[in-house]
Amino acid sequence: MNPFSIPPLDAHAVLKRFHLHAEKGLGQNFLQDSSALERIALAAEIKADDCVLEIGPGLGSLTRYLAVSAKEVIAVELDPDLLAPLKAVLTPYQNVRVVQGDILKLTISEIIHTPDYLVVANIPYNITSAIIRHLLESDPTPRRVVLTIQKEVAERICAKAGDLSLLALSVQVYGKPSIASIIPASSFHPAPKVDSAILRIDIYNEPLIPRDMLRTFFKLTKAGFSQKRKTLRNSLSSGLHIKPQETETLLTSAGIDFMRRAETLSIEEWKRLCELHTKK
Repeated sequence: MNPFSIPPLDAHAVLKRFHLHAEKGLGQNFLQDSSALERIALAAEIKADDCVLEIGPGLGSLTRYLAVSAKEVIAVELDPDLLAPLKAVLTPYQNVRVVQGDILKLTISEIIHTPDYLVVANIPYNITSAIIRHLLESDPTPRRVVLTIQKEVAERICAKAGDLSLLALSVQVYGKPSIASIIPASSFHPAPKVDSAILRIDIYNEPLIPRDMLRTFFKLTKAGFSQKRKTLRNSLSSGLHIKPQETETLLTSAGIDFMRRAETLSIEEWKRLCELHTKK
């Protein structure tokens, strides 16, 4: 039995009614495919007593699916011009609170007052990394994050050791990412140039790197990836402003071949590097 009985939302018609258009500069691509919206809500595994934070609700197409599943939905919308159509669409849903503002400038604890919350959102491609980092480093930290993002970026985030990017590491140190489903570009208005994916991140109770070492972890990984085509010996030396011989010693002590490249290291190997670098 389908838990959702929600009429389709015609984004073009709603925008026209309020004399608006999608703002390309804000990355506005409104998801209106009912099947895709259901898959996002189902991927989040929302419980009846959950609080859900939605970023960029736009015209409220996804917000409605969240509202029928959760106890409360807090929808943060940057564009003030969308507030009128958003509130009109959400009139039947009394458990939605709309907040106008920039999620990257908001302190999560000021808008979320429950520690065990979810984040479910269709976010702009151009600020994907910044939003993910902001959410994973927030206090309180969400239990689960489900985001509709560019398919290629989602695949990079879910990469395995041997092909890890700085973005993948910065996500996988906090939680386990997986791709729940693919959403074709035609599901959006206006249609973007690429397909999207529903990325699900199940957050660990504690990061894989101890919290007191996270600053060192990001310092080392940023240095390691600063010159991707170079070996760790050279990239870490350059990024940390230390002599190559010191880098060789550090890597050798951690049992890591200094001729390897940053993308080949696992989180466990980065952890060993952090521990040794901290003891210096």
